[in-house]
Amino acid sequence: MSATNSTSMRDALYEAPGPHTRRRIRFWTAISLVLVAAGIGLIVRRFYVTGQLAPRYWELFARPTTWIFLGKGFLGTIEVSLMAGLIAIVLGFLLMLGRMSSSRVLSGICRVIINFFRGVPSLLLIYFFFLVVPTYGVKMSSFWMITLPVGLAASGVLAEVFRGGMNAVPKGQSEAAYSLGMRKMKVTMKIVFPQAVRYVIPSLISQLVVVVKDTTVAYVVSFPDMLQNARVLITNYDALVSVYFVVAILYILVNYAINHLAVSLARRSGTSIISRTSENPV
Repeated sequence: MSATNSTSMRDALYEAPGPHTRRRIRFWTAISLVLVAAGIGLIVRRFYVTGQLAPRYWELFARPTTWIFLGKGFLGTIEVSLMAGLIAIVLGFLLMLGRMSSSRVLSGICRVIINFFRGVPSLLLIYFFFLVVPTYGVKMSSFWMITLPVGLAASGVLAEVFRGGMNAVPKGQSEAAYSLGMRKMKVTMKIVFPQAVRYVIPSLISQLVVVVKDTTVAYVVSFPDMLQNARVLITNYDALVSVYFVVAILYILVNYAINHLAVSLARRSGTSIISRTSENPV
């Protein structure tokens, strides 16, 4: 069936609005935009009244040393995010294999671990590695105190992402392999998983957005990431609003780039990311 004749997810879930409804939507959209603009205006005016827009709070960004310092923090954020993402992918894959194992004991244990990592906030895990682990004589650098808990927290989510991708592969693929005498592990690794990767790669990359966000609590362990370096700038220049505003923009740009990468890979692999703007999700 061609794309023009297929039913989109939006069409399946929502009835097309009529003329009266469209007028109401346009009216309330205009009202919402006016309210948002008024809110932004009030915030800017408040900043102006309190002197937060004074040049002395923004001139630090004209100095190369400021951007070099933030750049070092940005590299720290990327380093932690990539290592935590790698840990999450490897551990999530292993937990997925155990979760789908024919052994009820192994499957049950992995299910408990997955639900634990999915349910426990990453900040609580960070405090565990920061406060509890050292009491047992285990010495860890601040890098691993932030990387391990963030990676563990994300591994539970990625385990379910992998499992969803495995279940999305048609059963006929594995049944045909079994009929040829292939063992289960060989079928999983050579037949099912390579096809499942095609479905989950966009979701894996999108999960990096969550990992990047979780690294913003690195100040707990005093790791010099971008937000921690921003706090140093705030202390040195007494520029709370301007520094947090610029750093927020940088985080938005990074997360937007990651989301754009996920969408690009999804289009290249023919996998659709279901969203409210998806026209013809597969």
